[in-house]
Amino acid sequence: MFNIDFSIAIQKLSVMFVPLMLGIILHEIAHGWIAKHRGDPTAALSGRLTFNPIAHIDPLGLLSFVATSLTGPFIFGWAKPVPINPANFRNIKKDTFFIACAGPLSNIILALLFTGLLKVFLLTFPEPEWKYSTVWTYFFLMLSSGITINATLASLNLLPIPPLDGSKMLWSILPNKIGNLYIRKEKYTLIIFIILLFTGILEKTLYPIIKICVTFCVNVFGLN
Repeated sequence: MFNIDFSIAIQKLSVMFVPLMLGIILHEIAHGWIAKHRGDPTAALSGRLTFNPIAHIDPLGLLSFVATSLTGPFIFGWAKPVPINPANFRNIKKDTFFIACAGPLSNIILALLFTGLLKVFLLTFPEPEWKYSTVWTYFFLMLSSGITINATLASLNLLPIPPLDGSKMLWSILPNKIGNLYIRKEKYTLIIFIILLFTGILEKTLYPIIKICVTFCVNVFGLN
């Protein structure tokens, strides 16, 4: 049985919901925006280049967010993938590579944005004077979570495991025969990915990469 402290779980959900939703929505918009500029307007025509969460929410991804919030320190969720039609690409491998890169890059940019906001927040409301305020604590934790969550989304999606973005980047540089065989194994690697996620192995594997990303963001704004 899971030993769940619901008060802590609800607090985590309230603090992390906005950064996670913003991170996964911007991630998908970035894919669609680059696809549009590489010749494929499918995402734009489907109404997916919007910040309206209703257009992006995936029920299973939202359930994963809630479940991981209740059961462990590693919180994870996803939005519906934007529709892509490779037939519209000028160069399928080159365009696929750029579109795949757009998602993780958007999360790195967002992590930097949250770091900058945290810097401004701490300068405006210094910790020694405000740290006992519940409102201050909420925004401090929310902005801090925005850095970690987006660093996690970027690091996670760079893994070369189908259907993550890293696998599409790898496919785009592999010889056609090997690349197509690699992508066809997606249904098996997805099961492995889910097992790694809920056993905690994925968290331990990603931690060093996430730490590097967070440290980079913190150093850029002198928050270390």
